[in-house]
Amino acid sequence: MSTLPLARLLFAITAGTHFLFVSLTLGLAALVAIMQTRAVVTGSAVHMRMVRFWGQLYVINYAVGIVTGLMMEFQFGLNWPGLTDHARDVFGAPLAMETLVAFFIEATFLGLWIFGWDRLNRYAHLALIWVVTLTAYASAYFILVANGFLRRPVGFVRVGDELRIDSAAKLFTNPAALLPLGHVVSGAFLVAGFFVAAVSSWHLRGARRGQVVDLEFFRRSLRIGLISVVLAIVPSIVFGIVQFAYIDRIGGGRTSALSGTMETLMMMAWLWMFLVAAMALIKLPFTRWLLRGRVFHRVVMMTLPFPYFAMLAGWIFREGDRQPWLIKGVLRTEDAVRPMSQGAMLAAFTGITSLFAVLALVNIALLRRYARQGPDEVALGRTEPIPSLEPVPSL
Repeated sequence: MSTLPLARLLFAITAGTHFLFVSLTLGLAALVAIMQTRAVVTGSAVHMRMVRFWGQLYVINYAVGIVTGLMMEFQFGLNWPGLTDHARDVFGAPLAMETLVAFFIEATFLGLWIFGWDRLNRYAHLALIWVVTLTAYASAYFILVANGFLRRPVGFVRVGDELRIDSAAKLFTNPAALLPLGHVVSGAFLVAGFFVAAVSSWHLRGARRGQVVDLEFFRRSLRIGLISVVLAIVPSIVFGIVQFAYIDRIGGGRTSALSGTMETLMMMAWLWMFLVAAMALIKLPFTRWLLRGRVFHRVVMMTLPFPYFAMLAGWIFREGDRQPWLIKGVLRTEDAVRPMSQGAMLAAFTGITSLFAVLALVNIALLRRYARQGPDEVALGRTEPIPSLEPVPSL
């Protein structure tokens, strides 16, 4: 393969892999914040245990996802210098704000939340997780602003060979950014909802095989996961239809066979999730059905990969037909790629994709390991008593 297709494929793998981490992080952060709000307001001990259990899984996914995000940012300078040379002012502004939000505010407050258990006022500690959640969604918004500019460049003026911001309002209210934001948010709640429901279903099925399981804990967790799915399933398709109709209107999105295949896969996955959500809506009012639904538990566990498939297929469908433009009508892709040897590009491709494969396997292994533990075995928020420092007797 020549340099350009390799560079495009490498960035597609990088962005697609990072997107899968982000989808769970966004949804799970919000669910954990809701659980902690319920625990603080009502004094519910079981909800606070839920915060520790699901919060630990959130932190694992967040930590691994950070590495994939760094690699995606790194590629702008490594493989696409034309983009930063010509549009650093316009394209770089939302990315700089995303970096400020994600790596300074979000990461700082997440650290305070992790290490602030039983050391901070409960309302202050609750405020921390809400700051983490809101900055996570702000980070997603800034990324979509940068992406939306590539598809529909607005709010800029040419100054020589460079693009400069002419209207920040147009740049940050670009419909090509705002419409997919709703789709990403609802999709993230689908991913997190099915994740929580699938893990809870696995534990509840274990109880029927004679294992010791905290039934109340995982029944409530299953209920929260299913409510998230029920509330998000319709908005996800509505926002999807609206944004793809907009893409058709401005051009692109449905011209290649690949995008048609991705659209079909996305709709099939959504239809299956809709049927599962309909089953969940019928079961939610009945506690015994949630505990004893053996077939339903298996179906929920089988559905866990479907929101990931739908999110990835939708991303490919949205981005697959933007060529030959990197910035539509402004900068061609072939003019933005770094002129390097095929061997150097192949080495970068091999190294980065290998790293991503390892990270994905590590993330899956860690999530599987800690998800299989009971809620009382988690380490997040556990504070051990500090031993008293007694003077050493003199010899």
